[in-house]
Amino acid sequence: MPNSATSLIADRPDPDDRLDILDDGDGPTGGIEHKRKGWRILIVDDDREVHNATLFALHDILIDGRPLHFLHAYTGAEALAILRDEADVAVALLDVVMEHESSGLDLVHTIRNDLGLSELRIILRTGQPGYAPELRVIRDYDINDYKTKSELTRIRLLTTLTTALRSYDQIRTITAGRRGLALIVNSAADLFSRRALKGFAEGVLTQLAALLGLPPEGLLCARDTQPVQGSEKRPLMVVGAAGKYSALIDCPLDTIDDPLIVGDIRRCIAEKRNIYGDGATALYFTGDDGHSAAVFLATQEPLSATDKQLLEVFCVNIAVGLENVNLFSDLKFFAFSDPLTQLPNRKGFIDAIDARRRRGATDWTVALIDIDHFSEINDALGHQKGDLLLLAVAQRLRTVLGAGHTLARVGGDVFALLAPDLHLDPAALLALFAEPIAVGDYLLPVHATIGLTRLADEGGSGLDLLKTTNIALNRAKNDRRGRWQYYTRDMTEATRARLDLLHSLRVAIVEKRGLAVHYQPQIDLVSGRVVGAEALIRWTTDDGRNIPPDQFISLAEYSGLILDLGEWVLRTAAAQLMEWDAAGLPPLRMAVNVSPTQFRDSRFASRLKGILAELAVPPQRIELEITEGVAMLDAETVISTLREVRALGAEVAVDDFGTGFSSLSYLHRLPLNRLKIDRSFVNDMGRPGNSGTGIADMVVKLGQSLGLSVIAEGVETEAQAELLRGIGCELAQGYLYARPMAAGAFRDWLEAHLATLA
Repeated sequence: MPNSATSLIADRPDPDDRLDILDDGDGPTGGIEHKRKGWRILIVDDDREVHNATLFALHDILIDGRPLHFLHAYTGAEALAILRDEADVAVALLDVVMEHESSGLDLVHTIRNDLGLSELRIILRTGQPGYAPELRVIRDYDINDYKTKSELTRIRLLTTLTTALRSYDQIRTITAGRRGLALIVNSAADLFSRRALKGFAEGVLTQLAALLGLPPEGLLCARDTQPVQGSEKRPLMVVGAAGKYSALIDCPLDTIDDPLIVGDIRRCIAEKRNIYGDGATALYFTGDDGHSAAVFLATQEPLSATDKQLLEVFCVNIAVGLENVNLFSDLKFFAFSDPLTQLPNRKGFIDAIDARRRRGATDWTVALIDIDHFSEINDALGHQKGDLLLLAVAQRLRTVLGAGHTLARVGGDVFALLAPDLHLDPAALLALFAEPIAVGDYLLPVHATIGLTRLADEGGSGLDLLKTTNIALNRAKNDRRGRWQYYTRDMTEATRARLDLLHSLRVAIVEKRGLAVHYQPQIDLVSGRVVGAEALIRWTTDDGRNIPPDQFISLAEYSGLILDLGEWVLRTAAAQLMEWDAAGLPPLRMAVNVSPTQFRDSRFASRLKGILAELAVPPQRIELEITEGVAMLDAETVISTLREVRALGAEVAVDDFGTGFSSLSYLHRLPLNRLKIDRSFVNDMGRPGNSGTGIADMVVKLGQSLGLSVIAEGVETEAQAELLRGIGCELAQGYLYARPMAAGAFRDWLEAHLATLA
């Protein structure tokens, strides 16, 4: 491009006029270091004349008091090599068309995305603007200016370059300041502990160097070793230094063979103020614990008024930071420790496992100790007594564990232990709970369940080991509380299978696929007449497996899917009731089971009302079966919800009655219609030495005294039915009469049954 450089040479005004414009003093000073160090400018152009013309135009120019140093590249590849090897390149004057028509634009992408040079200012210059239209280039490429070579006169080149350099300088200053602040924040948590103080001092020096543009050489931080109230001649220690003084960290200040440094620091601390000299500065700051510190800066030149103002603000910020040392310390404590027991928390315990792993230990075991039924104790005696119980358990565990073991509290009622295999005996741990624990005026029997994982049996991180141990703990709790269980690989497979089953259940509920409601008749024991049916959910997976209700209903409860599943069952059963009515079958009562989760839902009664209204179902023909456990939830909530249900006209039965721990006085307050004798008592009726008949008789008498009807479930023999009739039980259901059936089969069975009664 033979004419590309002419505009840089033609019509040049007097150079002195140009310098007056550029050094007007309005921009930032750039710091002390910047007044000495030159700007590095990279010229990238395949036209050697452009390089020469640029040098000619900018010869002997100072921008903000600093000279220009030029680097030259004639291809994109040469430019990349320079940028990879050279640091602190401030501006790139980049040609668009070199090896090919988009070489410059390709180089912009590489500089920003591959080299990650976000601070470098890029000025795009082109002699052929048609190859790179300005609006498109500005929009699509991360450049800082765009000029055609024909418009880039010497004046405009100087103006453009000055703007770019000042922008670069400001960005570098901000970046350096952020790095210093980050180091201060990271070390502030333990400011006055030996190790953290070094990090804090280094952060202070880094930030000061960034603020003033100083090299790290000649910066030093000293701190007194006793509170300010002591004598003026206090021992002072070097806690941070850079350059030639870095070897003096942790040494007394007097070991420095420089009277100026020692004198300025002592004067600064004695007078409790900043000291500004012609070639040095000492900054003072103190913390709320009475300790003071000073930073010495070899500034070499007097500081400007602006620099002094910045330093005053800096010192105020440091003082505020020191006043929050205790807060940072607390944050670190709470991050890794349990405030109640002072033991490591979950994060601290995981770190302990990881540390043991890094030391190559395999003959160690992780244990989780779960306090059985702690929530019940907490609810009965209050959280204060619950906390005292946890403290007592922690103390009992501490007393029997040897040195080197790690005890932690990783959950509300779960303790964790990391100990050598030889020293960790789960039976001995359980034996610790053989004696009751004194909590205030109470002597509480406390039991525990334990899950364990041997480090030798399972790899992975501390978090992985905690997860496998928790799997073992859950297996032990599900099998039988008060025992222990070591983790085995098949437990993970079982957990994965459970998750797969949960996923399939979620799909089945959303898509209503594989779910069905079956119905079991309820019989009047005297007349043999069918008075109702119980709706029972069934699930067949896509691969044809019939999943027992006790498996998938617990999954639905656990995952929260029970709300959607329960509402679907209720709606399906109510609609089926209306279908049977339309088919001319005798009017029946439909019993539907309601889970604890559904019952806790504040919208349950309104949803029930909406379904019954939508399907035109007489409310008195719907019976909700709740377990004794639901009945023992928060009393006022239960009674309020039951009253709403009864106000609609629906009936309520207590299922599996006799298996829980309900209070008779409390039961008397519940607005119930019916009690249901659990199948376990029915199964024992008539057997020698069993109390099934006596319990059933007691339930019937209780129902009669409360004005409630009674139904027995699980009736399988005529002998059981006869005994139930004999004690006055009114209703029954079970295999003696019929198994649960699909809706069509139930209709056929009912019609056949009616024929036998005719």
